[in-house]
Amino acid sequence: MNDLDPLSSFASLLTGRGRDLLDEVRDTEPAQELAVATRLRREHPAELVSAALGQARLRQRAVVKFGAADAGRMYFTPNGVEQSTRASVAAYRARRFQELGVRSVADLCCGIGGDAIALARAGIRVLAVDRDPLTAAVARANADALGLGELIEVREADVTEVATAAYDAVFVDPARRGGRGRVFDPEAYSPPLSWAVRTALEAPLAALKIAPGIPHETVPAEAGAEWISDSGDVKEAVLWFGTGEAGSVRATLLPGPRTLFGRGLPDPQVRPLGRYLYEPDGAAIRAHLVAEVAEELDGGGLLDETIAYITADSLDPTPYATAYEITDQLPFSVKKLKALLRERGVGVLTVKKRGSAVEPEELRRKVKPQGPNSATVFLTRVKGAPTMLLGRPATPKN
Repeated sequence: MNDLDPLSSFASLLTGRGRDLLDEVRDTEPAQELAVATRLRREHPAELVSAALGQARLRQRAVVKFGAADAGRMYFTPNGVEQSTRASVAAYRARRFQELGVRSVADLCCGIGGDAIALARAGIRVLAVDRDPLTAAVARANADALGLGELIEVREADVTEVATAAYDAVFVDPARRGGRGRVFDPEAYSPPLSWAVRTALEAPLAALKIAPGIPHETVPAEAGAEWISDSGDVKEAVLWFGTGEAGSVRATLLPGPRTLFGRGLPDPQVRPLGRYLYEPDGAAIRAHLVAEVAEELDGGGLLDETIAYITADSLDPTPYATAYEITDQLPFSVKKLKALLRERGVGVLTVKKRGSAVEPEELRRKVKPQGPNSATVFLTRVKGAPTMLLGRPATPKN
């Protein structure tokens, strides 16, 4: 977009001429941009052409989060694409609000409106608030573009000054990025987590989206905590207030959803390596529910008391962990691993690690896998000893 006047530049895309130009450049490849821009500038203002090509580029990036149909109609900012919630996660959270009887939500720090869209599609009326003029304009345009303008009111304002008493629930997604990148201190969020918690406690029901790496000891006693993954990737943690589940912990896996509830189980016992290794889903690990995963397995135990790998002798179906059949165990030795991979004809090597300082790409360079077969190597510890485990994915028979 035009850095000199980003709001005006964006507004030009909402005109009939801007929309026509967006349609024309929709499928422009990066390598074609210069030629396309040169051609279009003969008929259109240079600023509009730049804005359209920039928006087309953002829409292409947004497909992974919003799907091609929505991304092709929506509008984005660079930060909006980066920080917005994946549509599948936002839809799941909106369903939870709906199931809790919520009919209206104040969406504070709404960004480009991804969560507001999911809430509106669940039939919930939304007040979407963001203090940045461009971001608010983009959120408003997205509500209109998707036919949700009647359910979503977008307000440009400081969220700390917005009254929310008229709404059934509050949703807060504080900014977790600053000028120097990702922010890890919850009090450095914008607004700070302490403000968000106070706001949540004043509402009948509330949800706060936070980074999945938040220390458990910082979770307020009044909140239930949920860690969410999508297709194996941990996406976020949510603190829920007013649901009657204070102090609860859960891990939710999408698609599904499948939810594993914490039961306060003691850590699993360390046991010898069995035939199978189970890698718990990242949401279960972040939620500290490895013991709950292990309990689902017959004789499941840990390889090491500090490592979140579970081992068992039998192959049991569980949605909360990926199973691997282990074929070889050897002490950490690049030389021995290289010889074993050569003997097995392994050319496609997946490297996973827990409790090891070795980087996967570094190991691949050293062992130089070659051959028609594939394998997975785990760099980990077994009862404290650096160990390499070689195996392959195992699929339980239903």
